[in-house]
Amino acid sequence: MSSQPIQSEGLGVLRQQIDALDQQLLSLLNQRAKVAEAVGEIKRQEGSPFFRPDRVAQVIAKIQAANQGPLQNQHVAAIWREIMSACLALEAPQRVAVLGPQGTFCEQAAIEFFGSAANLIYCANFDEVFHATAAGTAQYGVVGMENSTEGVVARSLDLFLRSPVHVVGEVSLLVRHNLLRQSNSLQDIEVVLAHPQALAQCQAWLSQHLPNAERRAVSSNAEGARLAATNPAWAGLASERAAAQFGLHIVAHAIQDEAYNRTRFAVICLPQTLATPPASGRDCTSLVVSVPNRPGAVHDLLVPLKNNGVSMTRFESRPAKSGQWEYYFYIDIQGHISQPHVAAALKELQGLCAFYKVLGSYPVNE
Repeated sequence: MSSQPIQSEGLGVLRQQIDALDQQLLSLLNQRAKVAEAVGEIKRQEGSPFFRPDRVAQVIAKIQAANQGPLQNQHVAAIWREIMSACLALEAPQRVAVLGPQGTFCEQAAIEFFGSAANLIYCANFDEVFHATAAGTAQYGVVGMENSTEGVVARSLDLFLRSPVHVVGEVSLLVRHNLLRQSNSLQDIEVVLAHPQALAQCQAWLSQHLPNAERRAVSSNAEGARLAATNPAWAGLASERAAAQFGLHIVAHAIQDEAYNRTRFAVICLPQTLATPPASGRDCTSLVVSVPNRPGAVHDLLVPLKNNGVSMTRFESRPAKSGQWEYYFYIDIQGHISQPHVAAALKELQGLCAFYKVLGSYPVNE
């Protein structure tokens, strides 16, 4: 009987300590924000970029190295990314184009890269994301590149071909698709709406549990969730964020066919917005090329990489749509364009190509 007041008193003391620490943290954060504003003014006078992803990575790495717990490093990184995002918003809010509506995995990738203080511009499709970024409506864009289950996002590859933007970063998300609906039941579902990639990633589950439901492709998973909120016979495949956004029940959790289902997103911008990030030691260089249609031409593309000790991590072909059975080849290689062996390989490779374009050289995200 006598222990309860002692426990309550102890809890009260601890809460007072937390309240006092919160006030100290708030004071220190506002001091940091004032310094960030001064940094922003210098950047404005110099005309230098406000957002530096390499600087963000350096700060987070330094903080993680000094961390002695009990906070885990991944949580420290998330906290500091938000602190830096909030401070950056005081210097110059970053406009970032993403696939909409609210609740898409593209939105989630943008928040993970830029923090929640970024000013997100929601687009109907990846064409609009590229256009908004190239036109300057947005300073940056985030687009899907490939999925570990279904492969490349073909439309993004096609758009890279003639867009002036380049890749300055990437985000790799563990993607879990949930079945969302107005009512918490699998009964009487007539239509399942989602992005074509999501429908493909969940086809086995859908065939087993909803074999008679129509699978209807829409522009994004969040759009499918939005539509599902308008009709009790419809369901969407989307994130938990989308469920909360549109007031839907999660009827079935994580129904993707592959448990380890990741999607890779590219962060894009004009070169004048942000130049190629410096080498980080863990980089990827992406390019697109075409070669004359002759025997052995594709094999010859690989020789400069082998001769210079450069490892290729992705090789995709896309039709050139010229009517002549010609193809563009999208290649990812390990390393940064500033590294001598990578530069030598690319110079040799360029001499073999009828078309050659570096899409970006940027840190990898795992």
